[in-house]
Amino acid sequence: MLLAEQRRLLCEYGRRAAETGLVVGTAGNLSARAGDLIAVTPSGVSLDRLEPEACPVIDVEGHLVEGELQPSSETPMHLAVYTTTDARAVVHTHSTFGTVVATTMTELPPIHYNTLLLGGTVRVADYATFGTPELAANVRAALKDRRAALLANHGGVTVGDDLHKAFEATRLLEWLCEVYVRAKSVGEPRVLTEEQLSAVVQRAFSPPRFPRRED
Repeated sequence: MLLAEQRRLLCEYGRRAAETGLVVGTAGNLSARAGDLIAVTPSGVSLDRLEPEACPVIDVEGHLVEGELQPSSETPMHLAVYTTTDARAVVHTHSTFGTVVATTMTELPPIHYNTLLLGGTVRVADYATFGTPELAANVRAALKDRRAALLANHGGVTVGDDLHKAFEATRLLEWLCEVYVRAKSVGEPRVLTEEQLSAVVQRAFSPPRFPRRED
């Protein structure tokens, strides 16, 4: 079976996405690339019921290489990422708070310094019908120099060097969106300035060194 490990991981992280409420039913899709081949979740199958052999394998041009089921209808979006970035995994969800922000905002501002882990302010890609070249192009633009983007009135997408990193980026994106939505119910969230974010970067690259105790 081609890309056996990637297909196994699609099932593992698909189940995790369902169990943690990041997807409902057949919504959402994942993919993982190895060389010129891509394993992707199939169309019309709930992520919590996936089996490795059900996940089709395609090439970078979208041709079906192995598998009986059709690839996800969002495959054009995944291919747009793989052909323009060095990502090796893509996770797309319809998570609750991410979709709330994607339905109401043009971007998710940096209200917490962990936004930097996603590359900075999270852009919201312009709306287009799912599965279309237009949506793929909009997502590609929103992901420029970022690990995450939101899709207007739709959901979110994250990328990574592997499925674990892409999935963790999805979890972080949803957490940031939830913090923002809950903060709005209390007042207007404070947004970190460029100076404050730069200070976080400097701190990360120059951590404090604690002297060793002399007994």
